[in-house]
Amino acid sequence: MAQDGRADRLRAFIGSFTAAGGPGLVTAEVAPDGGALSLVAAVKDVPDPSYLALAPGGGTLYAVSETAEGAVAAYRIDGDRPELAGPQVQVDGSGPTHLSLYDGHVLTANYGSGSVTAVPVRPDGLLAAKPSGVLQHTGSGPHDRRQRGPHAHQVQPDPTGRWVVSVDLGTDSVRVCSLERGAPVLHREFALRPGSGPRHLAFHPGGEHAYVVNEFTPTVTVCRWDAAGGSLKPLTEMPLLPGAPAGDAYPSGIAVSPDGRFVWTATRGEDVLSVLAVEGDALRLTGTVPCGGHWPRALAENGGYLYAANERSGDVSWFAVDASTGLPCYDGAVQVTAASCVVFG
Repeated sequence: MAQDGRADRLRAFIGSFTAAGGPGLVTAEVAPDGGALSLVAAVKDVPDPSYLALAPGGGTLYAVSETAEGAVAAYRIDGDRPELAGPQVQVDGSGPTHLSLYDGHVLTANYGSGSVTAVPVRPDGLLAAKPSGVLQHTGSGPHDRRQRGPHAHQVQPDPTGRWVVSVDLGTDSVRVCSLERGAPVLHREFALRPGSGPRHLAFHPGGEHAYVVNEFTPTVTVCRWDAAGGSLKPLTEMPLLPGAPAGDAYPSGIAVSPDGRFVWTATRGEDVLSVLAVEGDALRLTGTVPCGGHWPRALAENGGYLYAANERSGDVSWFAVDASTGLPCYDGAVQVTAASCVVFG
């Protein structure tokens, strides 16, 4: 419950890079009559809490520590200021960039070491003292500098909760896994176009498609998802920009509208948000808008608003989404130095 007694108050939690001057983990209040954010508190217990995940019910928040040592931490959410609940847990991997909850565990995608780690969650929501298993990715890609080895960038459950998928930028592939005795175990690995640099994946709410945003080329790969067999089939690759990029163009975040009609992506360098209409097994680019800042690292949708965490301009911008076209309309921003992600609960 919030400290002022308003249990129904919606809050946003923002991660940031403390190594770049960020405030750590930030709490913001969401306006009840719109999407505006108001900053209310910040805690700096964990270095570089770049990605966050809320437990069901919202009582516990988990954060990676995206450092060379690599760790994950749990926070109690009781009021505006999250309270660190126990020591950080080493993930036996370096540079964790993403985490999610799956089958009684927190899973981290470790970019530096190219691995996925499982840390058990105790019945009280706190973390066990050490990981229960690590799955090491193997392989490489054609990009000379960025793909010399595996780089797991994201890990998340599929809509059924039966499988977990990990997206690897270094090996141009998506791995489908399960947990056995607390350890991530590979089911199958699915190859994407060599040199595409897959970064993040989002499932369609219907559960039959998945969309993979690629970092090295401004495209998204549309895939068919078969939950029964844990199978991912790439179908087509669609552009995220209306023409050739003017300079750097590194896609980052991806989100799907709750009604399944639109896919949104963010592209750093070009600093735009793209709107793609869902058309069966394909997507159609319908427009782009400025992201409201510089270097949008992550996207999130909540209540008809789209939010972009703009890392280099140090802000989180929000956009009212046109329900008929999916087009975001800039509505405001708050300053959060080195912002990296935003979650709601």
